[in-house]
Amino acid sequence: MKTNIKAWWLGHSAFRLESPNGQVIYIDPFLSGNPKTPDEFKTPDDVDFILLTHGHEDHVGDTLNIAKETGCTVVAQVELSHLLKKNGLEEDQAVEFNKGGTIHFDDFSVTLVSANHSSSFGGEYAGEAGGLVISFEGDICFYHLGDTNIFTDLEIYGEMYDPHIIAVPIGDYYTMGPQEAAMCCEMIGAKVAVPIHYGTFPVLTGTAEEFKKFTEDYSETEVVIPEPGEQFLGG
Repeated sequence: MKTNIKAWWLGHSAFRLESPNGQVIYIDPFLSGNPKTPDEFKTPDDVDFILLTHGHEDHVGDTLNIAKETGCTVVAQVELSHLLKKNGLEEDQAVEFNKGGTIHFDDFSVTLVSANHSSSFGGEYAGEAGGLVISFEGDICFYHLGDTNIFTDLEIYGEMYDPHIIAVPIGDYYTMGPQEAAMCCEMIGAKVAVPIHYGTFPVLTGTAEEFKKFTEDYSETEVVIPEPGEQFLGG
């Protein structure tokens, strides 16, 4: 796939992306407490944006510490953003939006779409969980489904946003397992799928190998299985 985007999977649901203009973007930066994240990625100091799917600890992760150390912009759903500000996020670092909304930055945009999941932060309601459609100007579209199960809106998102790469939770128990995740690939029709939210804790029993097998049965989507910390996109 020809692209100027660089991407690393950091374990669980966390990613590091670099835009064509060199903007460094972290998604769901559960890093320091993540047993799968390599040590060299646990305390990043070169962050421009953090994008959050929802408020659970294994997704918000190190957001507040990273924001304090780097001054980065934190993009989150309205209620979650409010809670982060109550817990120390500076007002001028917070960008909040809601489902269906798109925010435009220098060379990329972010759209918040639905996910079928719950969301809380520090024991308080943090709005509804979402997925993130990240469109890079003149380049690919990366769709992070967040924590979710299968639902029919995914067909609409596939048609509307035509994502090149999707990040799909497969671990079961808290999200869908490998079979539902594979059916999502067929519904969305992306070229490449990266499995996420598996193997971090014993309860997450879905495996990348199961997901790949089911996906081959259901769709033409290619499954790419990076190791935590591995760059899987870009030179």
